[in-house]
Amino acid sequence: MTTIDSLFAEQIGNLLGAEQAADLLRALEHSEPSVSVRVNERRGAQVPAGADRVPWCPQGFYCVDRPAFTFDVDHHAGMYYVQDASSMFIAHVIRNLVDAPVRYLDLCAAPGGKTTAAVQALPEDSLVVANEYVAGRARVLADNVMRWGNDNVVVTNAAPAALGRLTHHFDVVAADVPCSGEGMMRKDDEAVAQWSPALVEQCAARQRSILDDVWPALRPGGLMIYSTCTFNLAENEQMVNYLIEHYGAEPVAVPIQDEWHIAPAIDSPFPAYRFMPHLTRGEGLFMAVLRKPDEAAARPAKARRDNPVAMPAELRQWLMNAQDMMVMRRGDELHAIGKQWAADLALLGNLNVLSAGVPLAVAKGKGWMPHQALAWNVAAQRGAWPVAEVDYPTALAYLRGEAVVIDAPRGYVLLTHRGRHMGFVNNLGNRANNLYPKPLRILTSHLPDTPPTIL
Repeated sequence: MTTIDSLFAEQIGNLLGAEQAADLLRALEHSEPSVSVRVNERRGAQVPAGADRVPWCPQGFYCVDRPAFTFDVDHHAGMYYVQDASSMFIAHVIRNLVDAPVRYLDLCAAPGGKTTAAVQALPEDSLVVANEYVAGRARVLADNVMRWGNDNVVVTNAAPAALGRLTHHFDVVAADVPCSGEGMMRKDDEAVAQWSPALVEQCAARQRSILDDVWPALRPGGLMIYSTCTFNLAENEQMVNYLIEHYGAEPVAVPIQDEWHIAPAIDSPFPAYRFMPHLTRGEGLFMAVLRKPDEAAARPAKARRDNPVAMPAELRQWLMNAQDMMVMRRGDELHAIGKQWAADLALLGNLNVLSAGVPLAVAKGKGWMPHQALAWNVAAQRGAWPVAEVDYPTALAYLRGEAVVIDAPRGYVLLTHRGRHMGFVNNLGNRANNLYPKPLRILTSHLPDTPPTIL
């Protein structure tokens, strides 16, 4: 049971009134959070027949209980993303407001749930820049984007002000800003322990600073999708008012259905969308959409000279459309991305780019070995490597980083389980060296009696 601070309870009472506040506090303290996942349709995953679907996201569904995701090969293979149902609303917003390819910035993107939902919902040929300021979280973001397997995402580790210098560059900016986390109290003890009125004030000040920093990067006429996972006015409606009053931002409505029980903005005339755990099946979320008004043309940002390198001939067979891709070197890795984004990559080169498009290959001696991302990415050429199907115990051994024995030709081999692409080994004949990246490996040696089946 969650124990709520009395000052927080008082704040909720002032916000919602006695009856609604009692219902919300009861939900936070005594009800169990729901568990939901969103399937990766482009990789061939489908919502199971008869599943309890998330109303505002056709690719989302609720789990009956909390499965042991650690032991599900589909989870590690990026066939679905475990995401709170409320957060899936970002996909509904995009599908209703974006009808042509865009440059999309996810400003505070880690761990990657809203990024992968946006990638799924955006029109094809959009470019997604997923950014995270905190270095450790940015690495997690890059790993989750890699698992999702799209070839149009660039992951950066930069401050909002650095992205703001890309003046008028993005058509859509999603700012899921750091907040006091009130909406996560039911599932996160730290959110309960750290809450205070001072934290709310601190978060609101940081949010204003972030918005000020990134606003120049949004083109005139472009959309800002602002969101938090908290309830108070200071971080929600008052922040939207700040954008309206200081920048002339124009609120934009999103169509919703009454049966979804999404609450409106509180004490404000503009449209906003509040997910409240006593009304909707999910955690607390606030979201609003604003359009940037027309303004004078600005001087474009200067691009860094960061010329692509030639794609090694032996790697061309690893990509379906290698002739349409350019290759950038990042340390000992090669990353490939569509040539149409060359100008964007030149601008983003001024930032700390962790990943661009398809992580393609890793230097190995005088040659190259396939990057783990190729096992999952939709741009990879199927049939470029021999394939070895393995049973469940072998699949878990592989995910733990152990050497495995397979019946396959020598050299690089793609492992699958139930047809799901897992990753690569270097088959030596009597054994296969495991190439699954160490940061992604599971740490437990337990083997469940029955494999979990989420999909």
